[in-house]
Amino acid sequence: MSDHEVVAALIIQSGMILLGRRSGTRTFYPDVWDVFGGHMEPGEQREQTLVRELEEELGITATEWTYLETLNEPSYQVTVHLYLVTDWAGTPINRQPEEHSAIRWFTLGQAIQLHLADPIYPMLFARYLDSE
Repeated sequence: MSDHEVVAALIIQSGMILLGRRSGTRTFYPDVWDVFGGHMEPGEQREQTLVRELEEELGITATEWTYLETLNEPSYQVTVHLYLVTDWAGTPINRQPEEHSAIRWFTLGQAIQLHLADPIYPMLFARYLDSE
């Protein structure tokens, strides 16, 4: 097991994916487009982290999601639990501008052209946007 466990959400609706541009002041992965999520708090279950992070970052309450897979990033000692979020209450807004300088919906074609936080993202986006 790694030092850090993270939950990440692929937020997909009507064939579009919601991404956030990480603030240029962030220590890790500054100024690149990323999925939403964050570190698990002590004693928190994965789904609790998912719901909490989306409420904190976007002001939405996830109501329908599917666990997809767990990715290990040994170079950063992080384990990422990936979820597909397909329904929620509320309208996504950027509640944490210190974390994300912008949020925006993208088609698959647009998303894979972006400067993304992880080189695996285009493959992941294609896998799950196509299945929508």
